[in-house]
Amino acid sequence: MEFQGISGKFTEANAEALAVVVFKGEKAGSGLLKDLDALVGGSIAAVFKSEDFKGDKGQTALLRFSPKGKVKARSLMLLGVGEKADYTLPEVAAASGCATRYLRTRNHKNFAFLPRHEGNSTAIAQASAQGFVTSQFELDKYRTKDKKDKIVSKLVVCIDGAKPADLNKGLERGKAVGDSMNLTRDLANEPPNILTPTEMANRAAKMAKETGLKCEILDEAKMIKLGMGSLMSVSIGSEQPAKLIVLRYTPAKSTAKKGEMLALVGKGITFDTGGISLKPGEGMDAMKYDMSGGATVIGTMRAIALLKPTVPVLGVIAAVENMPDGKASRPSDVVTAMTGKTIEILNTDAEGRLILADAVAYAEKQGATRIVDMATLTGAVIVALGDQNTGIMGNDQGLVDEIIEFGKENGEGFWQLPLSKEYSKQIKSDIADIKNIGPRGKAGTIMGAVFIQEFVDKAKWAHLDIAGTAWSDSAKPHQSKGPTGVAIRTLLTLVEKSQ
Repeated sequence: MEFQGISGKFTEANAEALAVVVFKGEKAGSGLLKDLDALVGGSIAAVFKSEDFKGDKGQTALLRFSPKGKVKARSLMLLGVGEKADYTLPEVAAASGCATRYLRTRNHKNFAFLPRHEGNSTAIAQASAQGFVTSQFELDKYRTKDKKDKIVSKLVVCIDGAKPADLNKGLERGKAVGDSMNLTRDLANEPPNILTPTEMANRAAKMAKETGLKCEILDEAKMIKLGMGSLMSVSIGSEQPAKLIVLRYTPAKSTAKKGEMLALVGKGITFDTGGISLKPGEGMDAMKYDMSGGATVIGTMRAIALLKPTVPVLGVIAAVENMPDGKASRPSDVVTAMTGKTIEILNTDAEGRLILADAVAYAEKQGATRIVDMATLTGAVIVALGDQNTGIMGNDQGLVDEIIEFGKENGEGFWQLPLSKEYSKQIKSDIADIKNIGPRGKAGTIMGAVFIQEFVDKAKWAHLDIAGTAWSDSAKPHQSKGPTGVAIRTLLTLVEKSQ
């Protein structure tokens, strides 16, 4: 994909089409729209007069015209974004993505985009490029025909008065973030017979080599030696060996306080049958996406490597397959985690917390002082929050507040659920230190979080339950259905504002 930034003469951009944002309530006879209306021979005024287009969010109109003078484009796309006051940077990305998907269906190979956002030009260019890239991801990777393989190969972004260096920086950053989000989405979309724990580790290692990250893959022998009995209790029923993927980003010159390090920890269950506590067959196919937390860490670490913040970041992904077998864990088994804490397994389908227990403990042992774990952990969070907000809990309110605030900046919703000693009491076991589920039908999302919290010692910690937000069941104007790449932009902001 090719990107170009220009700071003026939008209508003279070297592109097949022009796409311009329109706000609700704008008039065709004033300002920018008046100039564009003259370009297209009064078509904008005609569309407005017919009330087919009012600038409402999601509205689009494509106007054809014969170019004159230095104008090269033959089409003008109007993109309704609603009220100007609600037009944020995430909406810029969505508008760019909407234009891309719309023009792609009409065989345009390139277009110029006028985002019309009043703010930092680098950030506007970044959002425009990211939306352009992520809008072109599709699920049909393994189709042999009827593929949505048309590509818009070039985006020209016009921001009046912007410095070329700022535009170029923003476009480069947007491509890095967009490609990283698409890597996460591609991993989440992979069939489980292809993306085994070993393959997930191989792809992470390949990405690390390409971007300059350090990568270490711990095999089962190493995990057993480290005492990761909780993680291994999930893996023993599978023919596919577990892998603990460790990615390290170290800046050339760190601005972090001495001894401080952020760790991102992800659940990477490449397929979840539920184990002996077998899931119902209906809907089990969706459990290929149970590694979305791990995929999110891989995508975020890729973007970190490219954006080069000045603080160190550790990425830990527990890649495991949960299968029923003669060797599989049974309800009532007791295992010992890396920390020495004993766990009574009462439900083998509450496996994500079992692998995260050892993963967060490992991250803290490696020196992490702040830990953010992410997982498609519970169906209960979907019941509580649907697909609009990610559930967030933690032991440090400052860290939780930061993630919520940075989520708002990036158009990603996080909703805090409570943790307390009273909840923790509900996972105490009669025969072991703790059990892996709480009371039936009560606070399921919170029970998963308080379990993981048991394996955090002194680190500040936040838990993101992305079960409802990591996958979209329907397409949107700016993106396909399927994996969303949720939380990556928020986590990148968390890292960059830690500098």
